[in-house]
Order: sequence, then C-alpha cells, then structure tokens
Amino acid sequence: MPTAFRVAMALCISTLFVGICANAQSLPREVATRAEIYPIPSLTLSDQQFLSGDAAAGKPVTVAGELRVAQGSGKLPVVVLMHGSSGVGTTTEAWVHAFNAMGISTFVIDGFSGRGLTVVGPNQALLGRLNLVIDIYRSLEILAKHPRVDPDRIVLMGFSRGGQATLYASLERFHKLWNKSGIQFAAYIPFYPDCSTTYQNDTDVAVRPIRIFHGTPDDYNPVKSCKAFVERLKTAGRDVVLTEYPDSAHGFDSGLLGVNTVAVSTGAQTVRNCQIKEGDGGVLMNADTKAPFTYKDSCVELNPHVGGNPATAAESRKAVVEFLQALFKLG
Repeated sequence: MPTAFRVAMALCISTLFVGICANAQSLPREVATRAEIYPIPSLTLSDQQFLSGDAAAGKPVTVAGELRVAQGSGKLPVVVLMHGSSGVGTTTEAWVHAFNAMGISTFVIDGFSGRGLTVVGPNQALLGRLNLVIDIYRSLEILAKHPRVDPDRIVLMGFSRGGQATLYASLERFHKLWNKSGIQFAAYIPFYPDCSTTYQNDTDVAVRPIRIFHGTPDDYNPVKSCKAFVERLKTAGRDVVLTEYPDSAHGFDSGLLGVNTVAVSTGAQTVRNCQIKEGDGGVLMNADTKAPFTYKDSCVELNPHVGGNPATAAESRKAVVEFLQALFKLG
C-alpha cells in the first residue's frame, strides 16, 4: 500500500481531520460540498400594503436561507425552495438531495422562524401570503451577487402557500414593485398552489416557463382554480403547463419519503370555496359578498386532507429533473 494512501487513511480515522477525510474519499453526488446560512433582510406587511407597494408601512424582519453548494466548479445553477404553511419540512430535504445530486445548488428559505412562527395552517391570518414573495425577491438579491451562483440559472420552486408565492412571484407588476436584484428567475415551479385569488394584471407574467404540479383530489387548494388561471395565461400567450396527478392529495410529494397515507389536517383553514379578487387600493375582496375578504368569511372551511403518494411523487420528481436538465443544459 503506497505510503501517501496510508497517511491519508490514518488522518481519516482522526476526528481532528474530518475535512481531509472527506476530500480523500469521493462524496455521494447528493452531498453538497458546502452549506452557508444567510440572514435575509425582509419586511412583514399586509397583503394590501404589498399590493400598493407601501414598503414604508412594513415592519423590518430578518428571515433566513440555507445555501447548499453542489459538487462542481465555477458558477452553478440554483433552485430556490419556498415552504408552505407548516414551515420547512422533511420533504424539502428530499428535493434538496435530488437537485444537489444533479450538480444544482439549493437555497431553502425559512420565512417563518424569523417572524416567530412555526405553522399558520390553523390561522392563515397570522401572515399575509404575499410576504413570502418579498422573502423570495430578497433572497434573489443575495444569490445574484454570490461568486458560486450563475445568476441566469436560478429557478424558483414552492409548495402549497410557498407554491402560491412561487406562482405569483412571476407577475411583472410584483417584480417592478419589489424585485431589486436586477435579475429574474429562469423558471417557476409551483407545487399544489392556491389559485383562488385574482390579482390585477395577473396574466402579465415574466417571459419564463411556469410548470405547475397538482393533484386531482386536492381539497386544500383545489386544482380547479389553477386550471382556470392556466387557461387565462395560455390565452395571453404565456409558457405555462399544469401537470395533474390522480390519487394525489395535497402534499403528495411527501411520497418521496415513503409516505403513502392521507389524513385530515385538523383545524387547517382552506379557501377552496372562496373567490378572492384584488379591488381598488390593493384591497382583497370576497367576490361573492363584495366585502373585503377575511379568514372569518363563510367560504373559509376547515379540515382539508394531506398525504403522500410515492408513485406520483416519483413521477413529479422525474418530470422536474428532466425539465431542469433541459433548462440548465446539463449533461
């Protein structure tokens, strides 16, 4: 056995030289070479303040993001991941590993902890939904300047409440109001978003692909409203595709972790029977009552279902991987 190899392996045995050990052996592809935690200066504001561009009314807050730099050299592509109403969950880790294995870095945003929140499902009024769009744009400012990030190859992906934020972060109007990074995302990938709100000029989206993934029986954020929005986007000539999976409840991609059961999300609020439209001055209106929308409206219901489907989770992962391989021109 060569002397140099014996020395390297001896160093690996010592916990004092873990870094040297990692370099002496090849890492699994899904293991990032580096993790960096970033404070993200953001704002907490109402949806009305967001829609009217009233930054002065916002309360300064610092949220956080974790960048995992994938194996590879130079400037790498990145997928930004935005969580849903339960915060950053274990399913996010499965997606991070999938992307890191492709040589794509990941940036996971935590929009809750810095605001003193853990979950908002039982009380969605705790945080205006558009706050997560602010967090997303502020993260883009950080990534745009990072020496290991290719600013032309950053994709946004989100789940449920984060899927809604991902979908509407594509609006040109919102970019003009809040995105100060100087760049745009290369694509938008919302998973089971809520599409029940109609914003002014919401078919004027960035000239980038939008790929939505949803489940047919989803009774948390029903796919029906997303189909209607997608048809309006297609009529406007936008590059949008909705992939719908049967037997796939809300959160079906938890099947990536082997979850194959569906259960009631006890006490969680859903606007599945609400029609919400932006009115004058950025006020969100209940289209049925013609009054400002609140989570006390009769259309707001409780106890939707959530659960995983390993088969369709694997299908959606394959579809996302193939889409990113083509978009990022990966070998």
